[in-house]
Amino acid sequence: MVASAGGKGKRSRRDEEVDVVIVGAGPSGSVAAKHLSAAGFSVVTLEQGHWPDPDEFPGKRPEFELVSQKQWHPNPNYRDRERDYPINTDESHINPLMFAAVGGSTTLYAGHWTPFLPSDFRVKTLDGVADDWPFTYEDLLPYLEEVEREVGVSGLPGNPAYPPQKAFPTPPLPIGKCGMKAAEGMDKLGWHWWPGTNAIPSVPWNGLNPCVRRGTCMTGCPEGAKSTANITYWPHALKSGAKIVTGARAREIEYDDTRGVVTGVVYVDEHGREHRQRGKVVIVCGNGIGTPRLLLLSKSKTFPNGLANSSGIVGKRLMMHPFSAALGIYEDPLDGWRGPFGQLIESFEFYETDEKRGFVRGAKWGAMPGGGPLGVTSFVGSKIFSGGDAKVEDSWGKNLHDLVERRFNHCMVWGIIGEDLPEESNRVELDSELTDTSGIPAPKLIYKVSENSHNMLKFHVDRCVEACEAAGSIETHVVHQVPDTGWHLLGTCRMGDDPKTSALNQWGQAHEVPNLYILDASAFPTCGGVNPTATIMSVALRQTKHLIAARRNQKAA
Repeated sequence: MVASAGGKGKRSRRDEEVDVVIVGAGPSGSVAAKHLSAAGFSVVTLEQGHWPDPDEFPGKRPEFELVSQKQWHPNPNYRDRERDYPINTDESHINPLMFAAVGGSTTLYAGHWTPFLPSDFRVKTLDGVADDWPFTYEDLLPYLEEVEREVGVSGLPGNPAYPPQKAFPTPPLPIGKCGMKAAEGMDKLGWHWWPGTNAIPSVPWNGLNPCVRRGTCMTGCPEGAKSTANITYWPHALKSGAKIVTGARAREIEYDDTRGVVTGVVYVDEHGREHRQRGKVVIVCGNGIGTPRLLLLSKSKTFPNGLANSSGIVGKRLMMHPFSAALGIYEDPLDGWRGPFGQLIESFEFYETDEKRGFVRGAKWGAMPGGGPLGVTSFVGSKIFSGGDAKVEDSWGKNLHDLVERRFNHCMVWGIIGEDLPEESNRVELDSELTDTSGIPAPKLIYKVSENSHNMLKFHVDRCVEACEAAGSIETHVVHQVPDTGWHLLGTCRMGDDPKTSALNQWGQAHEVPNLYILDASAFPTCGGVNPTATIMSVALRQTKHLIAARRNQKAA
């Protein structure tokens, strides 16, 4: 094994067998690496990307909004960096968004911190659809509270949408003029709202600086204030002896048909050379697309259709949270370029099922600032999004200047995260022709927004317009089912109690391969109607601590 780029970690022999090999250094893989190494396990993590360089983040430069449309675009097919892999989306209504780096997509996420609600774990029981989780909100809560301290979450305790819990480690960020304007409409309608909870501390915390409200969260935080896993987890993991190999593309998890265990991971480095990292346990944290891709690539005599896939469920039930939004324009100046960009206030007013609405389940709203001059003309109501209601002529000449003058500093946006029900027809496959630059078959998505999701988002858009108008908007614009919003990739290797219909047990352990674990959101039976990072990291901590506690009984390679 080679040493990681930038001198991170220690050198070790290529033929060395370690206790745990982790594939992916995103939020779940980082949680596992930190806690396993602290417990004395030898850990090697393989990451196809590199360490993020804060000097490259464009948020502190004048061209910020221009480069965010290409070099820092969240769609890997559009961004097309060297360490990205292509994804065939010809048959997908939504484009997946992700980032290859130590810390994964936390580099580009907005920092929303919205744990699943109790009902999200009991969808089958409550609403007769999808499946219940094999554990409950109450089971997960202690791990959530521990992760929140590690992450440095800022927020105001007491949100009535959630059961009581420990106070957040840092005070809430200001909701600003945009948040106050959004709250004004909610108050007039008598609807629930609460100051946003964010993975962005308001005071120095665990290596993070306090937020200065720059508002450039989604292209990397140049202040080092947004909680990304490379800052809040990896320094601790490295100190405890964990090792990381960057520029490492996992090609196959090797399986011993005789012994019934996995023995390690084959990966390709940036020079096209193949390496093998042996491990007693393998943990996969490649997201809801990368993880099933790797399992489907890992075929053997025992598993001709992909590793741990006798059930045929691997790759199926992809969920991506279809997203809609409404923009309100106001006479008042709102300081709409100021952060945090994640969420200023949030609402769960229409989160639970009401069958009279014509759909099941619901959605969370998050009020966001409008952004800078380009942001306010290209986010909602723009021709670049299908469903946007702007006219082409608004993007040219005097009309463009008029549009910027009308919107800049005068608008806020309600973003809608609607629950996506798991359907086996929505899936990840291996593409028969497309490959990445290492020659590894690329994933292909087949994904259709369901009628339930369509009806749900339409209802919520209409309510958001009501909220904008109640706050005194002089103009509103909506966009329905934005294509480039597949941030949340879930469900393709689901947990469950029945090996015939699920790939993993409640601890993220493969039913058929006792030393194979999956700790990312591909394990989720349902996706809730919230941003999933808080739940991803909490579940990863729960599963990791169980693995540590059960080490003596662990069947290993």
